[in-house]
Amino acid sequence: MLLLGTLSSIKGTQLWLSRGNIQQDNSLMKTAVYTGSFDPITLGHLNVIERSSRLVDQLVIGIGVNIEKTGLFKSDERLDLVHRVTAHLNNVQVETFEGLAVNFVKKCNAKVMIRGVRPLTDIAAEFTMMMANRALNDELETVFLMADGEYAHVSSSLIKQITPLATDEQLARFVPAEIIPDLRKKLKP
Repeated sequence: MLLLGTLSSIKGTQLWLSRGNIQQDNSLMKTAVYTGSFDPITLGHLNVIERSSRLVDQLVIGIGVNIEKTGLFKSDERLDLVHRVTAHLNNVQVETFEGLAVNFVKKCNAKVMIRGVRPLTDIAAEFTMMMANRALNDELETVFLMADGEYAHVSSSLIKQITPLATDEQLARFVPAEIIPDLRKKLKP
């Protein structure tokens, strides 16, 4: 868990993690995985993806598929949306997965899971999940990133609520402009 501390360079010589000062390990941050439902992907998600992609050699976006839950977008649609909005990032790959995120991270040969958090609203749940993930895989580290302030309040639930009422210009403050037509098809006024 990386919340506070010095960070000279994620790929560099020194990290302060929850387990203390870890010296450089060339395999530690080569690949990281950022999982979520991304239903739909928001500018907050994209902000975390772009910033995370600068910290690692490869970032895998894992789109969780819960067959017991009906989302706004089907998993293949979410895969397409995330592909489209991350196409400018050469070191990002996007995949879907079923089951535990911790197992998906291991399948990706990663030791780092990226989690995007909003101020206070997500911390307790994310901390609980981080501890469970660590119990399931003690080699896994979780790095929490807050979206930049302008996106800290944005959630997929908010997008679903405002889409039928907002103009395209208003929606573009919360979601990538290229997915607005897809949102309009799903959430008609």
